[in-house]
Amino acid sequence: MGSRKGEPYFVFMSYDPEYERLRADRSKRGTHELDLYISRKHDEVLATSLEPGTYRKTSSLVIVDGFAVEITEDQANVLRSAKGVRVVDKNEQVP
Repeated sequence: MGSRKGEPYFVFMSYDPEYERLRADRSKRGTHELDLYISRKHDEVLATSLEPGTYRKTSSLVIVDGFAVEITEDQANVLRSAKGVRVVDKNEQVP
């Protein structure tokens, strides 16, 4: 059984044609739409996969369609099987 304490993880999403379309629009409006789109998308993945209040999303990563989140090892395993998730990787501190 994994730890109960949330630790930092990166979650990277699978190919998404809508993300790619929005990312190609370099206008100010396009950038704003992309920010809104991926933030909502990432929030939805978390909300449909994990219990509310058991995680903390720290940022959405626009350039790679991913996000940083503080979760337990068990929650990371749940996210690994979530629809649209490609990779869940623990953010290890290098000494």
